[in-house]
Amino acid sequence: MKPILVFQTDFTRKECAVSAMYGVVKSVDRSLEIFDSTHEIPKFDVWSASYRLLQPISFWPEGTVFVSVVDPGVGTSRRACAARTANGYYIFTPDNGTLTHVKKYLGISEVREIDQKRNRLRGKNNEKVAVFQGRDVFAYCAAKFAAGLISFEEIGPAYSADDTVTLPIADSRVRDRHAEGISE
Repeated sequence: MKPILVFQTDFTRKECAVSAMYGVVKSVDRSLEIFDSTHEIPKFDVWSASYRLLQPISFWPEGTVFVSVVDPGVGTSRRACAARTANGYYIFTPDNGTLTHVKKYLGISEVREIDQKRNRLRGKNNEKVAVFQGRDVFAYCAAKFAAGLISFEEIGPAYSADDTVTLPIADSRVRDRHAEGISE
């Protein structure tokens, strides 16, 4: 059985961006199942994306492939990556802090930088456009992986989970009957 794909973005449903990502997945393999976690992450709020990514993971079958696209750095030199969690889930996302909560609470066993020469959508008049990597890189590469067309190793070169961008998570505490910090 092929893995399920679960998407989260900050795209909302007002435009056709999510639909275009679904189209790419279905063009790779029509049998792949796609579900939504949310498309209502506040625009470019990577910390919220990280937190929201963690929330549903353990309720999905092991091997589920998550695609998280909240990317204020699209078109820049930031890395596009795929991560395997310590408990067997996969996440395709910009390496911009989105993996912070998963890394802290679940652990990441392996990270690969997506090789965009081999794992980027081509032939749709999109070769010179770097602004829709959600469709052209993350959805496409995740679909190829879920369809069994590439192995995790074929996604691209490995790098240390310690080298992923990590956002601060404030510790919460109760002192003198007052709560301080952020409770997750």
